[in-house]
Amino acid sequence: MRVSKNRVTIRSAAKAARSTLAALAGSVGTSGLAAAAADPGLLAVIDQHAAAVRDSLDADRRPLTVAALAGYAEGVRAAAVEHGWRPPAEPVDWSRPDWPLTRLVAIYALARTLDPRRLA
Repeated sequence: MRVSKNRVTIRSAAKAARSTLAALAGSVGTSGLAAAAADPGLLAVIDQHAAAVRDSLDADRRPLTVAALAGYAEGVRAAAVEHGWRPPAEPVDWSRPDWPLTRLVAIYALARTLDPRRLA
């Protein structure tokens, strides 16, 4: 039995998307959501960012998928780095997260709603 090239590409893309989001979980996603669980203000800001991400993908007529969210996260990170942002090297002070961190946590929160077993 042969596997079409398209199927291999789809599996590879799905694996890469999950890998991107798993890295996001380890860097800021998990700690950001834990902080938000203890801080209603932070949770509200993350929810607002999540709504903006959904609206952005919807405006591009892209369904909310793990792959779309991984691509969005990579775009946010690349644009932020291009403008001088650096990912935190120390534990994040979640009492005053910057825009890129908040957006990345929101992306991770959305991804968990789609694929919670693989991104937890």
